[in-house]
Amino acid sequence: MSKKAFQFIAVLLIAIFVLAGCGGESSSNGGNSGGDAPAEITYASTSDAAGLSPIDTNDSVSSNVTYQIYETLFTQDPQTLESKPLLAKSYETPDENTWVIKLREGIKFHDGTPFNAEAVKYTFDQIRDPERAAPRASLLAPIESVEVKDEYTVVIKTKEPYGPMLAALSHTNAAIVSPKADKEGDINKNPVGTGPFKFVEWVEGDHITLERNEDYWKDPAALEKVTFKVVPEVSTAISMLETGEVQFIDALPSDQLPRIENINGVKVQKSPGTRVSYLGFNMEKAPFNELEFRKAVAYGVDQEAYVNQLNGLGTFSESIIGPKVFGYNEKAEEAGYAFDKEKAKQIVEENGYGDEEINLLVANRASYMKMAEIVQAQLTEIGLNVQIETMEWATFLETGRKGDYEMTFLGWSNSTADGSELLYPNLHSDNIGSSNFSRYSNPEFDKLVEESRQTVDQEVRKEKLHEANVMAIKDAVWVIMEHGTVTAAYDESVENLVVDPTGQWSLYNVSRK
Repeated sequence: MSKKAFQFIAVLLIAIFVLAGCGGESSSNGGNSGGDAPAEITYASTSDAAGLSPIDTNDSVSSNVTYQIYETLFTQDPQTLESKPLLAKSYETPDENTWVIKLREGIKFHDGTPFNAEAVKYTFDQIRDPERAAPRASLLAPIESVEVKDEYTVVIKTKEPYGPMLAALSHTNAAIVSPKADKEGDINKNPVGTGPFKFVEWVEGDHITLERNEDYWKDPAALEKVTFKVVPEVSTAISMLETGEVQFIDALPSDQLPRIENINGVKVQKSPGTRVSYLGFNMEKAPFNELEFRKAVAYGVDQEAYVNQLNGLGTFSESIIGPKVFGYNEKAEEAGYAFDKEKAKQIVEENGYGDEEINLLVANRASYMKMAEIVQAQLTEIGLNVQIETMEWATFLETGRKGDYEMTFLGWSNSTADGSELLYPNLHSDNIGSSNFSRYSNPEFDKLVEESRQTVDQEVRKEKLHEANVMAIKDAVWVIMEHGTVTAAYDESVENLVVDPTGQWSLYNVSRK
């Protein structure tokens, strides 16, 4: 070979390598070219949000979205669950009924209007307004007044001492909204907060898109775009995680866990959580308002067998207040009605409960559908005639609040990890028609729960919560199916994703490598 030919071939090879290095690379992890880290993430949910206003919604699907858009005065440490300032800068309690909260300055809502004391007062007054009928009005029920001391100071007066105040002000449904946006538009469709992500669009039944808030009061988020994709079939969502069409799913179904854990390039998080899932009764209808009927169901449902097939994604407990929730006392476990098929059969036969058809209303979510199929079979064995009716999530929530059902499955994430904020919204008679789906009304129980809220002595609070918990267990208000395990599966390119025990997660610190 001549020297010139050799030089020509050498130059040609170098050119080929250079071109190869400059060429675009396809990626199943986000579609970026040039090897750059993807600046977006897609999360798959089996249900669409019910709405995008923290004031007007009260479900985990909606709060997953609103948690990225809005912010609260306080937030909970994801590890300790202790409350610490967020939009608030500091607070003091000059007396047990007064909370003086100093706010951070210079923060703006996504519409450019200022975050200040007036915005806090407006938001809290809206939550407390009976005409608005906020589903989590119970969070602020003890508040007597919210006053503006100056532009960045709010003074909250309570009727009685309120032990869970900081936990309540850390709750996603106590997030601060733009007064201008709420007055002039519909924040349930076009949300406006102060958070790290701004709303872009909502194509109902398909997706919700958010974009990075470049003017965020802290450093802007690493992610430029967040998509909440509605994927009704969980098996499809898992396939999309496998192919890279989505990068994050949570609330993993137990029967799919082995499949998920075997996907190359996917990481799985599992840890004990605060969520409780239960079978509930409409106590304003017969025979569900009869203790004997509820005891028959409680005896007839084998929750431990249900939990045993969850692949470690649940904890068996007869207690309504779970082990990860403030107020739990293991002695409460003794108050429940342990599985006893023969005793259940006897109660059904003696009272003729098997003569009528029972409607079991179920939201079209994988976990509830699985519970329904198992429980239907178990109740059939004790002589009850149970028929399942399924319903889309948002419609299900509306139906349940109205009391248009007989028996149903529900869960409570307990975003505050506080027993008072489990028992009060779900079982206190104040909240029939909103968050008390069971429509349970018991003055003695109500009094105990109120006492657990009306003191800042945490030991007294624990005692009252335990008494109330035992009373509700003996009343068989719920059949506890499981205390949940917090789970998530995500592409290995996703970094700094933390799901706390309440099941909440923020995408602010998340990046893609």
